[in-house]
Amino acid sequence: MLLGLLLTLNIMVCLALIGVVLLQRSEGGALGGGGGPTGLVSTRGAGDLLTRTTWILFAAFLAISLTLTLVGGRERSSQAILNRLKLQSINPASLPRPGGQAAPAPLPASSAPPPSQQQGGSLAPGAFSAPVPAVSLPPEPARKPAG
Repeated sequence: MLLGLLLTLNIMVCLALIGVVLLQRSEGGALGGGGGPTGLVSTRGAGDLLTRTTWILFAAFLAISLTLTLVGGRERSSQAILNRLKLQSINPASLPRPGGQAAPAPLPASSAPPPSQQQGGSLAPGAFSAPVPAVSLPPEPARKPAG
């Protein structure tokens, strides 16, 4: 919430800063416009106001950017992650029971029982069977006879 508000405010200050800089007259004529009094804002008092406004907007942009960095860093710190983990709820059905057996997970109506139960066998509590990984290697290239 705070990051979104600060980011929106920072973008608005940035756009205002761009506008104020573009309103100022060119004193050096770097873009070929010259420094003559034919600009949009040609009085000296307006130039001072625009310069002062530019510095104020720059200071606001700098302060908001620094605040965004500090607040964002605090939210990404390890302590903040631990606090968020504490707030997550734990599903009591997934916890092990005192007798050593885990609570059975509800099966969907369309699922078939595991193959060990289809054949009439039962697994001991805590005994699990895992599939054996199969590795297929590419065929070896034919070797040329020496000679």
